Amino acid sequence: MKFCRIVHEGKEIYCIAEENAVRLLNGTPLGEYRLTDTFFPIKDIRFLSPVNPSKVVAVGVNYAAHAEEMKHHDIPDTPILFLKPPTSVIAHEEAIVYPIQSKRVDYEAELAIVIKKRCKNVSKEAAMEYVLGFTCLNDVTARDLQAIDKQWTRAKGFDTFCPIGPWIDTDFDWRDAKIQLLLNGEVKQSSTTARMIHKCDALVSFISEVMTLEPGDVIATGTPSGIGPMDIGDTVEVSIEGLSILRNTVR
Repeated sequence: MKFCRIVHEGKEIYCIAEENAVRLLNGTPLGEYRLTDTFFPIKDIRFLSPVNPSKVVAVGVNYAAHAEEMKHHDIPDTPILFLKPPTSVIAHEEAIVYPIQSKRVDYEAELAIVIKKRCKNVSKEAAMEYVLGFTCLNDVTARDLQAIDKQWTRAKGFDTFCPIGPWIDTDFDWRDAKIQLLLNGEVKQSSTTARMIHKCDALVSFISEVMTLEPGDVIATGTPSGIGPMDIGDTVEVSIEGLSILRNTVR
């Protein structure tokens, strides 16, 4: 299934995305729900972020080629974690706002994991039982501020710096999917999730040993090489094979 959140008549509602329409749910995919017989054409709706997470747990330096380009000469034995605040989350087709504090804002295409139920100290073998599905994410980063601060909270925490969506796919195979970033239609990043250093099941398990993951929380699994700057007026797309494209503009 492909779960999404939309705005309809001023209300935020969950739906299932189908071929050219979305079908209204009574309830939430993070709990109990049932399908209704109410449909809305996709062309007539506005997407919200597919979840409203309590936190976005992001993984740094999780592709070897990206580690090389960022001059991290040692591959980390354990995942490098940081947090993006819930206020950074925006939806498909919403605008990324260029902050006045920064002179360089970069794209980072990532596969995102969405948690289904409370998750604490789970094993790698059981980890995927706690996952609702997967979606696209852009870990937008003020690269100049990251270099100045020597840690990542400000650089990655601005409002609008975490586009997610457009929907959560429960049937996605995360093990070897092509991942790309297109800037104004030109491919800038291209890799496969098979090149992750720490895989999705291992990430869920490791993070759950650090902090409790709540329903709707998001794990950003890291970006491949090819990161680069965006300018005001640019259109940026995260494209992951088997998932729908996440598209945002910069203003």
